[in-house]
Formats: sequence, C-alpha cells, structure tokens
Amino acid sequence: MMKVSNNNSILARTIKVRGHRAGDMGYITYRHAAIYAKEYGLNEAFEALVGKITSDFLLNHDPIKERCWIAEAGETFQGCIMLIKEPEAPSTARVRCFLVENSARGSGLGTILMEGCITTAKELGYERIVLSTSNLLGSARHLYTKFGFRMEGKTEREEWGIKHIAETWGRDL
Repeated sequence: MMKVSNNNSILARTIKVRGHRAGDMGYITYRHAAIYAKEYGLNEAFEALVGKITSDFLLNHDPIKERCWIAEAGETFQGCIMLIKEPEAPSTARVRCFLVENSARGSGLGTILMEGCITTAKELGYERIVLSTSNLLGSARHLYTKFGFRMEGKTEREEWGIKHIAETWGRDL
C-alpha cells in the first residue's frame, strides 16, 4: 500500500491507494484509451500501447522493484500510477500509466500518486526516475516540474492518429 500524505481536498481524504489485483490492468488500459480518445483524439494504437505496458507488467514484473497503485474512492477507480525498472539501466525507475480521472483532477490525487511513486523509488534504491509524456498534457507536465523533473528530450511524432511532441523527463533521486 502506498503511503498517503495529508491533503486538504475532501476527495483526496477519501481516497484509498492500494496495490494492483486481478482485473486492474485491463481497467487501466480501458480508462487510458477512453479518456485519451475523448480528450486528445488518440486512436486504438494508443490503447494497444497501454495494453502492452500493462500486459508486460503482469507477465514480467519484479515484485521487489516494481509497483502498480490504484486510487479508489469507495469502489470507484480514481487513478493509477506504475513504477517500473528500466531494463537498460537497473538503477533507473520509470513512471508508467499515470492517470487521474476527470472527476478527481484538481483534488490533489495526482500529487499523492506522484509523491508516493517517487518516495517508493527512493526506498527501493533507485538513483534516478524518468517518464515519457506528450506536450498535450499540460497539467501533468506542471506536476512533473513541481516534483523536480526536467525535460531531457523531445521528438515530433505522428502516432496514435495525431501529431504531437513526445517528451522524456527525468530527475535524480
């Protein structure tokens, strides 16, 4: 279970953050696909990417060095985040599948999830943490900056049915 810090938001105070269980990876894939299709026009290729990430996690994850957390209010999914080790750099962790439902945005849940992810990465002995994002995700990019991430690279891409700028962000722990 992720440690949840105190937060003044009513929603954030009712949130329970737990580890993944059966059915969660399919739901993570579904929510990413549905939200990103509606908000940004992303197509099924994006859904396939998230499905691959979640499937790979289920089949190959290292329970000692990797985590997936699900945030719920009651039984209602509110968000998720994954911490995965980088195959090419074992001292580096990667944030994957970070998502906060529309109804929970602005509640502090994104901060709770990111703070817990970074704290856990430090506790697990990682020296660095990275993530991939898009220029389309302004609120998330603001949160990454708040937590000390800096953009380390960007590439113009045409994928998932749209043109965007793929970005790599990172920070030392």
